[in-house]
Amino acid sequence: MYGSLTFLIWLTLGAFAIGTEGFMIAGLLPALARDLDVGLAAAGHLVTAFSLAYAVGAPIMAVLTARLERRRLLAIAMGGFTLANLLAAVAPGYAELLAARLLLALSAASFMPAASGYAAALGGPERRGRALSMVTNGLTLAIVAGVPLGVLVGEGFGWRATFLGVAGLAALALLGILAGLPHQPAGTTATLGERLAMAKRRDVLAVLATSVLTVAGTFTIYTYLGVFLADVSAVGPQGLALVLLGFGLASAAGTRLGGDAADRWGARPTVIVGGGLTLLAYLVLSLGSGVGPRSAMPILFPAILLWGLASWGLMTAQQARLVALSSALAPVSLSLNSSAIYLGSATGAAAGALVVAEGAAAQLGWLAAGFGLAALLPLLAEGRKRAG
Repeated sequence: MYGSLTFLIWLTLGAFAIGTEGFMIAGLLPALARDLDVGLAAAGHLVTAFSLAYAVGAPIMAVLTARLERRRLLAIAMGGFTLANLLAAVAPGYAELLAARLLLALSAASFMPAASGYAAALGGPERRGRALSMVTNGLTLAIVAGVPLGVLVGEGFGWRATFLGVAGLAALALLGILAGLPHQPAGTTATLGERLAMAKRRDVLAVLATSVLTVAGTFTIYTYLGVFLADVSAVGPQGLALVLLGFGLASAAGTRLGGDAADRWGARPTVIVGGGLTLLAYLVLSLGSGVGPRSAMPILFPAILLWGLASWGLMTAQQARLVALSSALAPVSLSLNSSAIYLGSATGAAAGALVVAEGAAAQLGWLAAGFGLAALLPLLAEGRKRAG
């Protein structure tokens, strides 16, 4: 008999802290660039560096920590994340902040796959989608509350205060994990070579490709959303906070709906529908950016809501697809998916930086649409093979 999912609230809080730190930087980029005396594209590379470190670090950290009891691993990772936020808050310059973000990435890369694997094991086959969505909801709730609040706190008290706030959240999650989370033994141990071998499986690789391309589309725009909206609709920091709040609410709803839909109708159909709706949202953002500042937001805001709803629902179903391929190796496949997500984040942030550096932020939607279309191709190819 599987345990109660109530215990997962501490993993939700840990994911909330990680999501707040990871996503709030999009609203802080202009202030960071000014304070650290670097260009906007260079500030955006803080996202790229974090994402690359996470993508490379996730499988390596999974191997190094494979034999640790799960609660102990989660506590160590959240403790490192707390410390790294404190270092970021007192960083005297760009290089020191970059180093702190690398430590944040390695801590998050240790925590998130372990949290998802812990949730999948606790939920069991019949509640796997709901259990995974509880962890993912921590990230989406971070976008709902943490990111808009981070923008407002950063505007009023400086960007360093946001890192101090996240350190407090992480410390609370750490205490909850130690006091309230049941022990769970280490699962299947796999070497780095075995993990790479699993990544070479065609069925796994197809799922990972969809994750990379989907997230690349998201971060092409999301990393520079403040710049994009200021360019096409003259939205300021307070307006940006409201837009991010709407995006976060839609993402939270999408995460829950994605988990339920994966359990009820299957993960692959859920991903196809989510990917199609995400692509539609990007196309509307692209077309709406050219109507002029006064008329843009009535078009852009509904598209942003659809984008959040569809893209986050899709990612919950992606996790369920990987677990279904081999439930015994769920920690392995989920760590690979985490790497894919952050590889996509790095790709999108870097691609967006090139566009922003050319002064063409209004064109970010078209680039995201290209990634969104490419994300659907592995799914369509898989469908043709099944039909044949």
